[in-house]
Amino acid sequence: MEVPKKLVNSVSGCADDALAGLVACNPGLQLLQGHRVALRADLVAIRGRVALLSGGGSGHEPAHAGYIGKGMLTGVVAGAVFTSPAVGSILAAIRAVTQAGAAGTLLIVKNYTGDRLNFGLALERARAEGADVRMVVVGDDSAFATLKKAGRRGLCGTVLIHKVAGALAEAGASLDEIVEKVSAAAKGLGTLGLSLSPCSVPGSKPTFQLADDEMELGLGIHGEAGVRRMKMLTADEAVEMMLAHMTDPSNASHLPLSPGASVVLVVNNLGGLSCLELGIVAGAAVRCLERRGISIARALVGSFMTALEMAGVSLTLMLVEEELVGLIDANTTAMAWPNLATAPATSQRQELAAPKEGAGTEQHETSSGPGAARVQRVLALVCSTLLGLQDRLNELDRQAGDGDCGHTHARAARAIQEWVRARPPPAAPAQLLSALADLLLEKMGGSSGVLYGLFLTAAARPLLRSTDLPAWADAMDAGIEAMQRYGGAAPGDRTMLDSLCAAAQALHPLRSPGADLLPVLTTAVQSAEAAAEATKHMEAGAGRASYISSARLLQPDPGAVAVAAVLRAVLEGLRS
Repeated sequence: MEVPKKLVNSVSGCADDALAGLVACNPGLQLLQGHRVALRADLVAIRGRVALLSGGGSGHEPAHAGYIGKGMLTGVVAGAVFTSPAVGSILAAIRAVTQAGAAGTLLIVKNYTGDRLNFGLALERARAEGADVRMVVVGDDSAFATLKKAGRRGLCGTVLIHKVAGALAEAGASLDEIVEKVSAAAKGLGTLGLSLSPCSVPGSKPTFQLADDEMELGLGIHGEAGVRRMKMLTADEAVEMMLAHMTDPSNASHLPLSPGASVVLVVNNLGGLSCLELGIVAGAAVRCLERRGISIARALVGSFMTALEMAGVSLTLMLVEEELVGLIDANTTAMAWPNLATAPATSQRQELAAPKEGAGTEQHETSSGPGAARVQRVLALVCSTLLGLQDRLNELDRQAGDGDCGHTHARAARAIQEWVRARPPPAAPAQLLSALADLLLEKMGGSSGVLYGLFLTAAARPLLRSTDLPAWADAMDAGIEAMQRYGGAAPGDRTMLDSLCAAAQALHPLRSPGADLLPVLTTAVQSAEAAAEATKHMEAGAGRASYISSARLLQPDPGAVAVAAVLRAVLEGLRS
């Protein structure tokens, strides 16, 4: 197992650099000289109010320094990566807020042995100096069926405690009142994590290993072991399993959750999960809770307490009533707290009805007869050709794009097949091309879908006036002109246009009296195939491939290959 790459200046200085970078970009923060401590820049504003300090090891960003601000934390003490902060620095932070005139200091600490010891010792020393200091330890982990001697680990639910305590302090609550209310709120907290990959401390190997088809339930935010490994599940299945585990009465660390309860939901990215996956998990969590009869008073989705680059997610639930919801909604200037909507989360949002087609929109009428049968035969060949080319187009696209050209064209082929099965396509050329344009714009996706849609939409116009052979040559030219106008590419740019333009040039003889379609079309197809092959020697001038060195582009352009293959299929369909 190799040591993963990290974008840092040095292993030893990465925690200091990260905190300094955050402060540099946030005028509301300041560093405490000689310590890895960040404080509000407006400490004068806390005079007469309770100061809130938190912290722990680095590597959980944006926790904890991202939650410094009016309405949340007064300051944060950061340790090295996954390491409890030094007692001297914690004490220095307490002294700083005490000297600023704070009406007492509350330490909000995650339940880890090192954090409890170091913050606890700093508290005792500060009290010996006459400071009024209290400590609340947050343990919200719902993973373990049997409680450990060390208690429940402190996880992402701690961020909600920061918010509740911060809103109370900003409102002028006393230290005793804040301790009482946040302690009560912490009892209604549950968090459970799920990981798809390990994390790694800078300069070290990953903390654990997971097979490609495995996921782990209930692990800690430092890569500590969870309670179960299992084969990969879908997002819906994983969320259902997580919530069932969190609320199972046989689980000693469960969160009691009954129908009719109201909760704040936090869907937390553990560091390396994509935003796309996070949104899927969030939707699944909302639906699952709704099925259980749970009201989701507020939902937070994002990165709140991470574990470096771990690809995973945690779900946090906090039981709430009206007062707690108000404290969650209270204003804060903390940069990592989201711009939270003050409304419940629900999967039952009303959808806006799609606008109806205007009176001038053409309706695509179906037809039958020899012409319709010929259209269906051609379309069937085009679809089978594209489906057969899927892997090759993907492989060609991996050299210069995102490797999905084959998937995109296969998606178009399957959409056309479903469309033809549902209703006979129009035999009238203009209606056929317009209908195909609408279909591909809706179903194909990517820039290819738009380009084909442009081509077919523009090509349909000349065929409204006439369907003779010269009109087909005009249609080809009109489609290409539209693609060039909006797409910005030109022949020689190593795109699908190279095949199209070669074919269009070869179709010009259709404008001559007595032209024979099949021989001219055969020549056009051969020209398109030759042009597609020639793109392997071109330097890309448009599309994603234009950002890649021509020395690395050793194969033909996948879009050009696809166009040539479609034209070949059309020719074979007409011949048969």
